[in-house]
Amino acid sequence: MAQNRISMPSGTGGLVRYFDDYKSKISIQPVHVIVFIILVILVIILLQIFGVSLLGF
Repeated sequence: MAQNRISMPSGTGGLVRYFDDYKSKISIQPVHVIVFIILVILVIILLQIFGVSLLGF
């Protein structure tokens, strides 16, 4: 009865392998992100101060 065993191929156990050779077409440096965040904060502050007179709300 031991002769009738079916051998299953070994799997990866649900693990996914990611390779580091992928290069994105869009490359953003961390300095650019920080400058963009600072600009957004400045725009929000300026709108809080001058927004009523500029937009008329």
